[in-house]
Amino acid sequence: MISSFLVAFKTILPLFLIILAGVVLFKLKTATMEWADVLNKYALKIGFPALIFSALVKMEFSFTEHATLIYANSIYLILCMLLAFPVGAFFKTSTKTRQSLILLLAFGNITYLGIPVIVSTLGDIATGPAVLIAAMNLFWMFSLSLILIEVAGDGKFEFKTILTKLVTNPLLIAVFLGLIGSALKIPTQNSFMKSLDLIAQSVTALVLLSLGIFMGSQKLGHLKEWVPVFGLSLAILVVLPAIFFFFLRFTRMDSVSFRCSVFDAAMPSGLTAYALSHQYGLNTKLAGRLVVISTFLSLLILPVWIALTA
Repeated sequence: MISSFLVAFKTILPLFLIILAGVVLFKLKTATMEWADVLNKYALKIGFPALIFSALVKMEFSFTEHATLIYANSIYLILCMLLAFPVGAFFKTSTKTRQSLILLLAFGNITYLGIPVIVSTLGDIATGPAVLIAAMNLFWMFSLSLILIEVAGDGKFEFKTILTKLVTNPLLIAVFLGLIGSALKIPTQNSFMKSLDLIAQSVTALVLLSLGIFMGSQKLGHLKEWVPVFGLSLAILVVLPAIFFFFLRFTRMDSVSFRCSVFDAAMPSGLTAYALSHQYGLNTKLAGRLVVISTFLSLLILPVWIALTA
């Protein structure tokens, strides 16, 4: 167990060193939040769409073959979103905090951090399943989670707004086109695909650097304010993934898909959830602090999950 942990730790340490570099650059005032904004826009509109399209085109996708992966992860995400209501009621949180929990309990950093960790740990064979899980997260995030946020607030939601966000999301467009390309078996050994591959290879380091810049910009505040954030981080990184891990053991999911599912479930809170909390005027302070503390804790917790599933 210890040797497996050390191997896993060494595998993902380079990724966290890039995040640390972003923190240091911000603290030295070499990098600014404008950098993070540009890098995030590049990742959202160019880098990750290229990665997703390239991975899916090269993947022999079969709904029958990947049905267990799709259903299991979708059920997990839906239950995590719904969990925000009893948790919010139990702790008597504000409406805005309860709305934020819909995002924070379900959606981890599976694109910016999850795909790099999975590919670094399992190799290129895991890129396809990792991208599929990311696609499902994006779909549920920009559909059901937005409906639930509105329901948890004033009980209303605008279907047209949600539909617009779905059909104009570059990542979801890349998923759709990638699946079409895979079905049509378009050639992948050409200049166009090689150019996309170069773009895809660039995005990991850039988004990790952006994450570090964001984390470096966050104010520490009082220690007592971090206690609930720490508890919520452990729930996201340990408790919920452990329940999912136990559930997946009773499915017929293949080994690579199983490990991808567990790793993604154990990812720290993501920037997209934070961005949506900010956009909808929810508990942005909680979301931002959760990104910071859960990301730091994941450096120690993710290797444990990697070792347990080896």
